[in-house]
Amino acid sequence: MNNQSPVIYVLFCSTSFEAADLTVPWRGKADAVKTVPLPCSGRIDILYLTKAFELGSDGLAIVVCKQGECRYLEGNLRARKRAEAVDALLGETGLGKGRVAVIQMDDGGVEKVVRELADFRNRITALPRAPHTAIRVP
Repeated sequence: MNNQSPVIYVLFCSTSFEAADLTVPWRGKADAVKTVPLPCSGRIDILYLTKAFELGSDGLAIVVCKQGECRYLEGNLRARKRAEAVDALLGETGLGKGRVAVIQMDDGGVEKVVRELADFRNRITALPRAPHTAIRVP
């Protein structure tokens, strides 16, 4: 990727996380990350996820609550299935798989989530910039 920072959207469950906690890997590069709080990660929709790439995202991370601790029972499971579908779609369109990640809270706490977000950012930085005209959602 060129010297420009990748644009990464981070969608997260607002009942489990604060946006300020999740942007630690991007200190000084706040314009490169767009945080989107959701009442539950299960509220994401495949069209919203693909829209992020249409709007210029190079990567998309969905941060979900701990397994078995979703306030809405299975929101984190629905989010994971939708993320997998979008990642497969990106592979089919030529953007390449690996631009979507689901990061789950576990016993490591927010610090572990932040480390995984930083790792995801490094993986996205190593990929070629996404040609943002490849996906058009009607």
